[in-house]
Amino acid sequence: MVSRTLIRYFGTRFLGAVMSVFLGLFVLIVLVDYIELTRRAADIPNLSAWMVAKTSFFRVPAVTERLLPFSVLVGAMACYLALSRRNELVVARAAGMSAWQFVAPALIVAFMLGIAATAIYNPLSAAMREWSKKLEADMFGQQNNMMQQQNALGFWVRQRSPDGQSIVYAVSSQEQGVRLDGVSVFTFDPAGKPLERIEAKRAMLETGHWRLEQARVYASGVPPKDHDTFLVKTNLTSAQVRESFSTPETVPFWDLPAYIEIAERSGLVAAGYKLQYQLLIARPFMLAAMVLLACSVSLRFFRFGGVPRMVLSGITAGFLLYVLSKVTEDLSKAELLHPMAAAWLPVLAGGLTGFVVLLYQEDG
Repeated sequence: MVSRTLIRYFGTRFLGAVMSVFLGLFVLIVLVDYIELTRRAADIPNLSAWMVAKTSFFRVPAVTERLLPFSVLVGAMACYLALSRRNELVVARAAGMSAWQFVAPALIVAFMLGIAATAIYNPLSAAMREWSKKLEADMFGQQNNMMQQQNALGFWVRQRSPDGQSIVYAVSSQEQGVRLDGVSVFTFDPAGKPLERIEAKRAMLETGHWRLEQARVYASGVPPKDHDTFLVKTNLTSAQVRESFSTPETVPFWDLPAYIEIAERSGLVAAGYKLQYQLLIARPFMLAAMVLLACSVSLRFFRFGGVPRMVLSGITAGFLLYVLSKVTEDLSKAELLHPMAAAWLPVLAGGLTGFVVLLYQEDG
């Protein structure tokens, strides 16, 4: 009975520490992003602070999702260092618990957090990111398109229609590419001769055509013409457009298998989507590996000293693991490493390192 009570206690303390770190980072990033958005929107008249705050709030979950492993690492270190400082680990050992028994609750909680982050938080963050894009487009309009054009390469896609070929460029996309902002369309006849250049504020994909809003059409020898609405024929489907304009990080976990299938069937590169899918599947195990790393440097009793060195060791291990994960991701995106190997190699490296160190400290 004592053992079960202690196990629940350790699990609760770990969960509270991780959530405190995660929520602290979330609030900090929201504040920083809110200040930056307020600075950018200073020249926009009649813009409410609530609109800016809502946009910033919707943008942040996609960022904090990548910080979740470090929240677990720091939270686990803070939890077990606090338990050690108050001699609660000494009491647990005196009650007959081994180190593995009071590490196990944290592993279970971290694994469950990883499942929730993949199955629930990831789709929610992707949806909120799309909402933030809509709000930004409403806030900044054409000014936002110009700013994005200076800072990003945008999106390109080639399409065919009965009238010939055309190339569509967009500064940014929403709704996974179904809605485009800052659009330029270059049309060609069946022989490949340039016909028109069309500039539009936004474009919406409809059945058989793009509907361009606030468009200006440029053609050789003819003055530019403005149109409130202008249609450009296309043979692209919404699925093909989503594959072309969406980035793997913005696709919800449950939709990734469909994107991978579409890309492979179309003969397109699906490495990015496969990597993202494997990363999300591996997330629960990555969080468990972070717990092992944290425990390997934070279970030392305070009376033995060396606490700053232990904290620095844990932070260094987390940083090295992050570097390893970025290297493997880049190799996978360049098709030099299989996506499964790229996603699981950092998990195995972190987990085995923490397990071996902890095993040496406790049983070696």
